[in-house]
Amino acid sequence: MADHSAALLPRWNTLLDSARGGVREPDPAPYGRDLLARWAEPQRRYHTTEHLITVLDHIAELAAHAADPDAVLLAAWFHDAVYRPDRSENEERSAALAERALTQAGVPTDRTAEVARLVRLTVTHNPAEGDTNGEVLCDADLAVLAGTPEEYATYAAAVREEYAFVPDELFLPGRAAVLRQLLGLPRLFRTPYGQRHWEHTARRNLTTELELLTA
Repeated sequence: MADHSAALLPRWNTLLDSARGGVREPDPAPYGRDLLARWAEPQRRYHTTEHLITVLDHIAELAAHAADPDAVLLAAWFHDAVYRPDRSENEERSAALAERALTQAGVPTDRTAEVARLVRLTVTHNPAEGDTNGEVLCDADLAVLAGTPEEYATYAAAVREEYAFVPDELFLPGRAAVLRQLLGLPRLFRTPYGQRHWEHTARRNLTTELELLTA
């Protein structure tokens, strides 16, 4: 896996300074380095710094739709900061990490609470109508589903690698259930941009993978 830390740390430093209103203390770098170390853990194959960069870039693309783009960007940094594929409480633990770290780093209480709420929202990727921050985060996180067939195949293979400890007889029905849950959503993408540019392709990719799994 490529190491993107050198490119990501300045982005983190700039974001944290903005999110706390230009206050420059405490130093943002130690918080960023801790997050980057988490994103580089060896059990990760899809949930890596490359995924983080992709989500951050998609949020920048959708930022005009968000009520608080800084909160959404912070949520992207934390949304998979705690990741163990054999555990089910990753999002909750990631949200709790955000609450602790951002409070210590001097981010205002209301923005910290919003970041934690957004991280917890990635359990379902189903924001309420009018939750523009949630819509942007969830769309950015799910945009991988709208890749080319080759990109989608790479994503699906990386997910399987993360769950290499699970035998096929358990993984395949579990993965199929996830795909059916996503396809069962009225809309995968909630922003106007996501609906126009990603919805159709993502549904085609998901349907193709489901057909292959259940053939």
